[in-house]
Amino acid sequence: MGTGRVTSEWARPPAAGAGDQGVPACPAAMWPWLLLALALLGTVPASHPVGGRGTRGTTPPLLCPAAPRQPRGVPAGETPRLRYVVVKKLRTYAGAQRYCQDVYRGQLASVHSAARNQELQKLARTHTTLAPWIGAVTSRRAGQWESRWEDSSPWNYANWAPIHPHHTVTTCTTLSTRDGLWRSRFCLQLRPFICQY
Repeated sequence: MGTGRVTSEWARPPAAGAGDQGVPACPAAMWPWLLLALALLGTVPASHPVGGRGTRGTTPPLLCPAAPRQPRGVPAGETPRLRYVVVKKLRTYAGAQRYCQDVYRGQLASVHSAARNQELQKLARTHTTLAPWIGAVTSRRAGQWESRWEDSSPWNYANWAPIHPHHTVTTCTTLSTRDGLWRSRFCLQLRPFICQY
């Protein structure tokens, strides 16, 4: 999905019979790799026993990454820590996507909620009057027209203007700075764009 910062929460592996306390256990296959990584970092000695249960009984258990949680108030599919930038340079859709990757190590913005759509509309309006590219493409796949995000995130929100998207040729998507609605455009048009990173 997004290329924003990923944060992990760390939890101790549960004691025997503690699986019902909501603390996830590390998969057994993960322990050797985790030990190797920690040993290379100098965090634990290379002879540290697997699972943190040593012969001395005083070694604390190793830490294990817990499953990431969706922050409260952030819609499913949304990544809260992404940053956005409006680039005023005019590029084709493919050129804009390349620019986001090369300059920001990101991609064209994907939008998963009305709140994020409004935020990006306001951001774009402060930099340009032209509708910028966002990261959606509409194309025909397996005989059906479908829209998808370039970052492969789920298609769980849309804000199309009436009669859009067009289902005649593959089109790319712009976000109107005037009304916040999305419109299908030929991908070779030169436009500003919004990168997420």
